[in-house]
Amino acid sequence: MYQQMIFVNLAVDDLDTSKKFFTELGYSINPQFTTDDCACVVISDTIVAMLLTRQRYQDFTSKKIADSTTTSEVLLCLSAESREKVDELADKALAVGGSPAGEPQDHGFMYGRSFQDPDGHTWEVMWMDPAAVQG
Repeated sequence: MYQQMIFVNLAVDDLDTSKKFFTELGYSINPQFTTDDCACVVISDTIVAMLLTRQRYQDFTSKKIADSTTTSEVLLCLSAESREKVDELADKALAVGGSPAGEPQDHGFMYGRSFQDPDGHTWEVMWMDPAAVQG
C-alpha cells in the first residue's frame, strides 16, 4: 500500500546549528538531498523536514518569509508512543538548544508538550491513549 509522505519545508538562519539540533534529537540527515543551502532531516519513514537557508527558501515563494521568532507560521505536531516519550523528546530538545513554547497540556487521555527549535519554529509532541481514539 502507498504510504503518503509529508515534507515540511522550514526557513533557517544557520543551517549547521539546525542540523546539529535535529541530529541531537536523534533524527538523521539524508545526504542525498542535503547541500550547502539545505538539509533533509528524516524524522520517520513518512515525515521529512527540509531545512532551507532563507535565501534558498525564497527560491520557492514570492511571499515574504515569516520571522518565526516573532510570528507563528505553523504549529508542527509529532505523535509519541507514550507520555514518557513525550517528556523524553521535549526534555532533549530543551537540553540541545530548543526553548519552551508553552506549558505541558495534560488532559488525562492526551498529554503534550511543545518547544521551539533554534529558529523559533514551534514543535509539539503529543501522546493520546489509544482507547480514547477507538471510542
